[in-house]
Amino acid sequence: MDTKISIIKDIHNDYKSIEEAASVIKKGGVVAFPTETVYGLGADGLNPLAVKKIFEAKGRPQDNPLIIHVANKNLESLVQEIPSIANEIMDRFWPGPLTLIFKKKDIIPNVTSANLDTIGVRMPSNEIALKLIESSGTPIAAPSANISGRPSPTDVERCIEDLEGKIEYILGGSRSDVGVESTILDLSVDPPCILRPGGITLEMLKEIDERIYIDPAIMKKNNENIKPKAPGMKYRHYAPKAKIKIINGNTEKTIEKIKDLLQNYIDNKLKVGVMTCDEHVKYYSNHVEIISLGSRKKLDEIAKNLFEALRSFDDKGVDIILAEGYQEKDLGIAIMNRLKKAAAYDILEV
Repeated sequence: MDTKISIIKDIHNDYKSIEEAASVIKKGGVVAFPTETVYGLGADGLNPLAVKKIFEAKGRPQDNPLIIHVANKNLESLVQEIPSIANEIMDRFWPGPLTLIFKKKDIIPNVTSANLDTIGVRMPSNEIALKLIESSGTPIAAPSANISGRPSPTDVERCIEDLEGKIEYILGGSRSDVGVESTILDLSVDPPCILRPGGITLEMLKEIDERIYIDPAIMKKNNENIKPKAPGMKYRHYAPKAKIKIINGNTEKTIEKIKDLLQNYIDNKLKVGVMTCDEHVKYYSNHVEIISLGSRKKLDEIAKNLFEALRSFDDKGVDIILAEGYQEKDLGIAIMNRLKKAAAYDILEV
């Protein structure tokens, strides 16, 4: 399949590219496009044949539900009920990196919701994404624009790397600002429950309803028998080709343990990568591949750079990645959620 690639530098001057991509969506095709979280792989969320093409392009298991992306807050045609708290949350956080789960109406195909009676809905803040949804005239179902299981793409080059020749259109823009997928908040239950942590943190949501909590299961190793209610709850995600080991705990002990492990792996002729922060780069040997995610004082920077760092280690051909852990608080919860899944929960506490 020939994939058309169009990079938008100025949305007003390049609007024709958005209209071309929207035409692909209207005809039942698949388009990769930028959002503020990660790049998405989109199709008409109300067209089951189009949605199936997403699963085929990604190699994604069909019991993994998709999120539909909308350009406004008028959800009455898509969901059965909009609780009063939903309006308050949408007014506060939409457009933005927050997905809300509602009981769906029959207009949502079962292939989009993975045969669940609920659907996740999000209004992205990225201007290209919003214009694409508006021009398409339909909600766009979209997981991340990568081969299933690999680190999600935060720039168009990674979309091209994974999907060129597999989809009709790749619409490029700037690099994603948030860098991890949206927070998913289940409003079909009371009290509301976070099923995936992201850029909108538990602390932020508790300002609206202090009863909101994080499902404790999402930070634990996956149970292959569960039926996922939200993307990312069941299958291994975000994984580079190299094995990842997380070293987590006291800062001094973490650094010392990584240095010990480094020497052991080097002695065994393995190419090692260390994923660290600006403050700790100086502690590690020049004989390994070192990538800093940014300053530990800026978790938004760490989150933004996480997936690209995992991809970059693949480019460097490392055999194993030693990754420093982060405190599971605020945005650190989302960072550790992604890291744990990428590492298949191989964590060494020190």
